[in-house]
Amino acid sequence: MKIARLIPCSQADLLNITLRLLLNLSFDRDIRAQIVRIGLLPKLVDLIDDENQRLICLCLLYHLSMDDRTKAYFTYTKCNQQLMKLIVDCKEDTLEPEVIALAINLALNAGCAEQLCDYKHGKGLKLLMKRAYKYKDSLVMKMIRNISSHASPDIKNQFITFVGPLGETLVTESDEAFLTEVVGTLANLTIPDIDYQALMSEYGLVDWIKSKLKPGSSDDELSLNIVILVGTLCADDACAEVLAKSGIIQILIELLHAQQEDDEVVLQICYVFYQLCFHKSTRHVVIKKTDAPAYLIDLMQDKNKEVRRVCDITLEIISEYDPEWAGRIKIARFRNHNQAWLESIEGQQVSYEDDESSPVNNAQPYGFDSMALAGQDDYLDQFGYDDGYPIDGRESPDVNHWNSINSGADMDIDSKPFARLDLTNTNTRNTNRSQTNNTTMRRHGVPE
Repeated sequence: MKIARLIPCSQADLLNITLRLLLNLSFDRDIRAQIVRIGLLPKLVDLIDDENQRLICLCLLYHLSMDDRTKAYFTYTKCNQQLMKLIVDCKEDTLEPEVIALAINLALNAGCAEQLCDYKHGKGLKLLMKRAYKYKDSLVMKMIRNISSHASPDIKNQFITFVGPLGETLVTESDEAFLTEVVGTLANLTIPDIDYQALMSEYGLVDWIKSKLKPGSSDDELSLNIVILVGTLCADDACAEVLAKSGIIQILIELLHAQQEDDEVVLQICYVFYQLCFHKSTRHVVIKKTDAPAYLIDLMQDKNKEVRRVCDITLEIISEYDPEWAGRIKIARFRNHNQAWLESIEGQQVSYEDDESSPVNNAQPYGFDSMALAGQDDYLDQFGYDDGYPIDGRESPDVNHWNSINSGADMDIDSKPFARLDLTNTNTRNTNRSQTNNTTMRRHGVPE
């Protein structure tokens, strides 16, 4: 790439034109990879300090940060420290969109997230929290949420101090954009040291969750994040028991009816059912007092692989606990497999009137194709998933994985953290679920 020799350049106008050309070229993925490969990334980061070239450099760096493999290269530059300085030192109500957009992308990388938190000797997260709460900045809160998504204990444990203020925000905040990011941040905090039962009790989160999960009461994204939060809370045995007895299962079933076309919502609701069946204290409530098992049986045929996995694992727990449901689940699995086998046979269309070959490759006698059932591993290889989850009972599954600013008061950083005293315990849908499940749900007698 010949233009690389012009970066940097002593002539400001020539440098600016070169950067603009490079920005236009960076819309191509291969050219973005080439920019990183020839070593331009550190040079572009150095130009952030040049006020005349800062905007165009930030736009170019944002393009580079869209590729997951490129994000890691930013850890070998001073980009994260420069972004933190621009964010923390900004006195305006809103940040430059190029700055916060790049920071949000980089926060998705574990190495970059650690560098962001290490700003000013480990005060990075605290400074970001203050900025977010002072200006009710949902974009800074999104950046914090991305930081909280990493499994590193060094990152997770920094959030324990902020659990109390985050929990209070749930019941006091009216800005849905900001609230959504706060809920998402709490949902990511799968830390055994947090006493979620105390948090739920102090701020009355059970009633708040039930009110927000009623169909039509909240934005779809907010509802999804609240369901993920419920899954995180249910990882704790005491919280799961409180939530199960509160009637939240029926609310989740109603939400499943209302948003059955949304893969992510369906998956997270199934995961909540799994968590409730995982604990002995709540298993009886799910199986004997709700229709959740019937819905899980219906979703065994779902087109989404992750939904089927969570359903299969949950139904296996139910089968071991309740002999009656074990028989119904066994029959349902046989019918599903048998139906798939019959469909494969009917699709062969063997002609007895001429000698033309079968339309299916590798067809065997009687028109049976031994490869037609190769995809039916859900039945033939039951529950033997090498990459299965959630065995540990804490991590929430994922399908695909992803503004107004108001002034507000400073966050009380010194509030009492909700830490345990005892630390010994640890898009549019392209399926026909709406057509299939309505019929099967009625078959089980589940009310619409």
